Amino acid sequence: NMKNSPNLLLIDDDIELCNLLGEYLTAEGFRYTPVHDGQTALDVASKQHFDLIILDVMLPQRSGFDVLKTLRLTDQTPVIMLTAK
Repeated sequence: NMKNSPNLLLIDDDIELCNLLGEYLTAEGFRYTPVHDGQTALDVASKQHFDLIILDVMLPQRSGFDVLKTLRLTDQTPVIMLTAK
């Protein structure tokens, strides 16, 4: 039952990588919402509950660290930082 599956917010500007990660997550029984920039991520996170956030460091408009700092003002959802560095 996908309704009771953990719900992830996947924040990465690499759309291909999001699609690939999404395939793995879905196969493992997770639901996920992909977003591709920091501001959209903050908007989505403020309106919906997520069990985990996967957050890329390098994003257009706002860095992943900036997004995390802003999220932490109101939200304690666990975050995994994703980076190529």
